[in-house]
Amino acid sequence: METHVKAGAEQLGLGIKGVKAACAAIEREIAAGTTPGAVLGVLHEGRTWFYTAGYANPNPVQGQPVPVSEDTLYDCASLTKVAVTLPLILQLIDDGVLTLGTKASDMLPSFGTAGKEEITVGQLLTHTSGLQADMNLHSHGWDREQMWDAVFSAPLAAKPNTEVIYSDLGYLVLGRIIERSLELPLDQAFKRWVADPLGMHHATLTPSPGQAHRYAATEHEESIQDHLCGIVHDEKARALGGVCGHAGLFATAGDLLQYARMWLAQGAIPAVEAAEAAEARAGESRLLSRAAAAAATRPHTSHIQGTSRGLGWVLKGDKMDASGDWMSPHCYGHTGFTGTSLWIDPESDLAVVLLTNRVYGGRSSSVAQLRAQVHNALKGAVAW
Repeated sequence: METHVKAGAEQLGLGIKGVKAACAAIEREIAAGTTPGAVLGVLHEGRTWFYTAGYANPNPVQGQPVPVSEDTLYDCASLTKVAVTLPLILQLIDDGVLTLGTKASDMLPSFGTAGKEEITVGQLLTHTSGLQADMNLHSHGWDREQMWDAVFSAPLAAKPNTEVIYSDLGYLVLGRIIERSLELPLDQAFKRWVADPLGMHHATLTPSPGQAHRYAATEHEESIQDHLCGIVHDEKARALGGVCGHAGLFATAGDLLQYARMWLAQGAIPAVEAAEAAEARAGESRLLSRAAAAAATRPHTSHIQGTSRGLGWVLKGDKMDASGDWMSPHCYGHTGFTGTSLWIDPESDLAVVLLTNRVYGGRSSSVAQLRAQVHNALKGAVAW
């Protein structure tokens, strides 16, 4: 570990003490049984480095334990909201198809019932729509149409724009708005308009069957008498076939750092190699407008006490802020229930991806403190 960490610190231009502390925190949580394994991906001033530890699947029903590698695909859970749904919605706004004020019911008429007629795209993005947080779609024996009917007919839990209720349902609706607008399934839209342009080569909403060794295992599932491996963990997403706006993305740490590069470049698609940077700036290619990137990462919920939400992103000071203590007031990020996170601090040109499968042993394990420790250590390593 020592040699790899020293080389990584030098490669990133970070202080070795902080990089070592981040890796040591991961090793402690693995030893404590919080998660069987983890991948840390760090992007600093355009340079990337990865640290892997533990097992993607420590006890498969068939075969030998599978160690974590740099290319292990993790179930990203709610990172789907910001890595799939958010950029596609922002692109539609850039293209003049939608606005933040577009009523969801204009795009999906069946959604406009039970007080939801005036809910906007912007409110769905910021979780201020008043929609309830969650809904059981998977245990009723419903077909796909019945599940969507249940989502669209759900009553409000609060008056719109008065509370932040972190809602999977809102992003399910946004996913359908994308499909309606682009006339493409969400997985195809993501591949064409986000993953391929950014070089997110492994990222997918449709995992390949029969390649379980490529995926970090999540929770044990009684129906298959095994841990889920390359099968989406979220029950709603699984019931709907895995292609959803709120969950379902599988990706490597490298994929997510490619995505972070675009945000640090304020919507531009940057060159990966430093030698190409001048040419890339001369003929700049963009995934999002600079205006869209700026709007997504500034506060939109200042009128609601105790919250700080951007468009999709969690901002510094929100109750779901996982940035730790040292990241700047301008940082933003998101977490996933399975144990994943992506945090970006533009002040330090820094992005941190931490992928764990903390639900492997059940849902009681928490990596909240681990995220804070890793983020503190790496931010502290800047300009050491």
